[in-house]
Amino acid sequence: MDKEKKYEKHEDKHEKHYDKHGKHHDKHDKKCDCHDKECKCHDKHEKCERHDDKKLEEANRKIKELEEEVLKAKADNINYRKRKDEEVSKMLEFANEDIVKDILPSIDNFERAINLDDDNLDDELSKFLAGFKMIYCHLVEVLEKYDVKTIDDKGKLFDPKLHQAVLTEKVEGVESGMVVEVMQKGYMLKDKVIRPAMVKVSE
Repeated sequence: MDKEKKYEKHEDKHEKHYDKHGKHHDKHDKKCDCHDKECKCHDKHEKCERHDDKKLEEANRKIKELEEEVLKAKADNINYRKRKDEEVSKMLEFANEDIVKDILPSIDNFERAINLDDDNLDDELSKFLAGFKMIYCHLVEVLEKYDVKTIDDKGKLFDPKLHQAVLTEKVEGVESGMVVEVMQKGYMLKDKVIRPAMVKVSE
């Protein structure tokens, strides 16, 4: 009986040993499973990296678009400022236009009065008109100072940009469409016509 008990105990120890050894292998297998899980995690990490790369590319694209928009806005602003400066410069260039237009009727009246004078410079009319002539000459000098020029194109071809035809007349020896008489002088301020000349044109 004692030998049988000892043998059973020995078998129990041997089975326990194998059970421990089996558990050891089970642990090893679990480690392998864990390793496999780590590999899957690594795959996820690579996917995350690819996702991050796409996000970076999208961010760079948006940054580039914003930079282009900023450059376009700067260019538009520069062009706007240039146009505004040109408009202001143009406005200042012709700021005297209204004043000149108001003075022109007075110039016309001076010219009409001066034309009444005759060749006799000793009569009372000539003496009276001498002051008119001085004032007239001074006004003409002021207008010339501000680049105001007369349009007096007698004997030249009619130009609708410069002339206003108020009368037509058939003149012998003169071809059609020529200015034969200036009824009222026209004026230009720099390169702009501020009053066309009133003329008689040949038929």
